[in-house]
Amino acid sequence: MPPNKGLVHQKEYDWRDSNVELVGSDLDHKVKYNSAATEPAWQGLGSDPGLRVWRIENFEVVPWPKDKYGHFHEGDSYIVLHSFKLGDKLGHDIFFWLGKKTTQDEAGTAAYKTVELDQFLHGVATQHRELQSEPSDDFVSLFPRIRILAGGVESGFTHVDTDAEEPDEIVMLLRVFKHPTSRAADAVIVHEVEPTWQSLDENDVFILQRSDKIWVWQGKRCSPMEKAKAAQVVHDLTLAKQVDVEVLSENEPRSRTIVSMLGADQDVSGPFQAPRPMGASRSSGAAQRPRKLFRLSDESGKLRFDIVREGSSFGKSDLDSNDVFILDAGSSVWVWQGGQASKVEKAAWVRVAESYIRSLEEASHDSSAYLTPLCKVVEGYESPAFMRALEAA
Repeated sequence: MPPNKGLVHQKEYDWRDSNVELVGSDLDHKVKYNSAATEPAWQGLGSDPGLRVWRIENFEVVPWPKDKYGHFHEGDSYIVLHSFKLGDKLGHDIFFWLGKKTTQDEAGTAAYKTVELDQFLHGVATQHRELQSEPSDDFVSLFPRIRILAGGVESGFTHVDTDAEEPDEIVMLLRVFKHPTSRAADAVIVHEVEPTWQSLDENDVFILQRSDKIWVWQGKRCSPMEKAKAAQVVHDLTLAKQVDVEVLSENEPRSRTIVSMLGADQDVSGPFQAPRPMGASRSSGAAQRPRKLFRLSDESGKLRFDIVREGSSFGKSDLDSNDVFILDAGSSVWVWQGGQASKVEKAAWVRVAESYIRSLEEASHDSSAYLTPLCKVVEGYESPAFMRALEAA
């Protein structure tokens, strides 16, 4: 079969068209209708530390199997809850992870349901928007490894079934690489890529799964950590079905076998280079933005979004418990929710922050501004990272 037959190509989701902002839209009503008085997925949460994952399916929050934790389809949206001991209390981080090919409805539902989960947890959780192409260190650290797969629930995607008459067909090609922007030494990503020789890169490790055998191609510049992670993935793939495994270094003449299986002609040779599917894509321009602090308030009877200060370090004295504040720290955007903020202010932060990030792109003509990290903290539960961002000179 053709080398790239194993992937279904969905439309790539354009974040600039996100209806996360559209409070009062059809999506808003659908989500509220499906939510009813209580969300069954939240029952029993909030009393014990641990990790929980859900996928958004047809406006509903569906538990993700524990044996698939760390596996995400690029056509889907997920909610991840990490509950942890915080002194004598329980702290919570809620991440809504948005695949680059998720639908607008799924992305919007994930954002709404994240707010709903926060309310269920008494409104003290830190909320994080996670984009597939720029996962944060906090998110990556939750899983032994992250594996990004093609397809999703909306596409009804399944990998090509193996056929007894075609024992040599390609089932999947995985790329194993160090997270380009992570500070953690062991932050390695496993990402499904197009099964073609153009996907190969000498800096990474690739796992080629066929119905009869698994091949591992080690680029000549790959790291020991990438080799180790690839070995773990291969181990997982062979647990249910015993198949032969062959590991080849790019420097070995026999490694040409893998290149040929991926559709390359005999005259194709290295160096093999392909852009990584995530990370290091946000331009440095975002880091040069002036720091700004905004207030989100309905004190006047209408919801207003006004600048408070610009271009200097801020402190907690600049914040007011009665309102919500949005801090543009230059390379990230933070939302601070005051303890006495109104229900309207609390509900509006997602759409206002998303709209503000969109405006950054329009003002700077920087098409990667939408990748700006976005987090929300609550008064009295501020993270050290937020305090550093607030007080930075």
